[in-house]
Amino acid sequence: MSGLSRSIRCSVRGTALALLGGAVLLLLASGCRTAPPGATPSPIRAVWVTRGDYRSADDVTRILENCRAAGFNTVIFQVRGNGTAFYKSSLEPWADELGGQDPGWDPLAHACREAHARNLRLQAWVNVMPAWRGKKPPAHPEQLYHKHPEWFWYDQHGNRQPLSDFYVSLNPCLPEVRAYLVSVFQEIVASYDIDGLHLDYIRFPNEPPATPARSDIDYPYDAATLALYREETGRAPADDQAAWNAWRTEQVTRLVTEIRDMVKRTKPQLPLTAAVGSVPANALKHFQDGKRWAEEGLVDAVYLMNYTDSTAEFEKRIGPWLTPPPRAAVVPGPWFGRHPGKTPQEAAEVVRQQIEIARQLTGNFCLFSYAGLFETRDREAATQPTAREQRRAVLLPYLAALDR
Repeated sequence: MSGLSRSIRCSVRGTALALLGGAVLLLLASGCRTAPPGATPSPIRAVWVTRGDYRSADDVTRILENCRAAGFNTVIFQVRGNGTAFYKSSLEPWADELGGQDPGWDPLAHACREAHARNLRLQAWVNVMPAWRGKKPPAHPEQLYHKHPEWFWYDQHGNRQPLSDFYVSLNPCLPEVRAYLVSVFQEIVASYDIDGLHLDYIRFPNEPPATPARSDIDYPYDAATLALYREETGRAPADDQAAWNAWRTEQVTRLVTEIRDMVKRTKPQLPLTAAVGSVPANALKHFQDGKRWAEEGLVDAVYLMNYTDSTAEFEKRIGPWLTPPPRAAVVPGPWFGRHPGKTPQEAAEVVRQQIEIARQLTGNFCLFSYAGLFETRDREAATQPTAREQRRAVLLPYLAALDR
């Protein structure tokens, strides 16, 4: 592999070995279904499977067989996108993608069975903050958008976050919202034979158009949140912007801690993992402090959304996560990206190099996403059959050659 700098190679390799000897082994020992006592579990070779990739039980079976054949050992399987469920829930309605009603089968239960039949670990992937998406409100009257409008974002002018092609989100500053989310995830943890709970959008999704570009709009400014902030700090948001940002960051971390406490009560050995921004300073703009979560062991693994077309930048972003040695496993996440000016084969070679960098530095990787390699129900990905074939020609032989 080209591009591994001497400085990172020397400074990180010892850290990576310590990481693999500690947190990764702990995580995988708890998640691995077949390793005998005392055996060294394999590193994480994961792939994200989005809710757009499947609509039927046959789809799920085919997806998991493809994942097994490709050499992955962990599947990050999305079952909650925006306040609706791809599993039997007593708290949230069925996903619109499944017709908004019981489809007659349970995607998460089926995925667990099919994954375990193939010796795959399956983590239930949940979007945490998003509660709806689209310019039209949800049709189901029990959906959170209708049932709890007070739980959503309101700006300093008293206006509710408008609907758009992006997510409208829940307000994690409110204790009742955090308690609700914990109950949603407890239902999954308690009811399904999953090998991990994977948190995504565990942050404020406040990028445009959620927050209009070049505007003073800020969230959340509802009366309950402002009262909590003043009670805890003695301030108003305008008094100190840095303090206001730090407080909102702490509320997200508080939610992570509450979810972790629930998991430890419900299934003590179940790994809790989180998808995080790979550049901590950028993630803090969304009030996500993933590096702290890793250093303090608030999660068992951080999956770095290391989405860049550059192998050098991909490598550069991993190093800070390993120093000081974290208490969580680090799982870099390459993506297929845009790769301007490159053919699909050339772009796949970039991804292959990034996977190799991730393996050398941490032992682990998680590819975004399944639809980049295989046929899927996702309409956008379905328009790229030739590109998928060309990516597979580069990546599948490489993945198959890795030690199982």
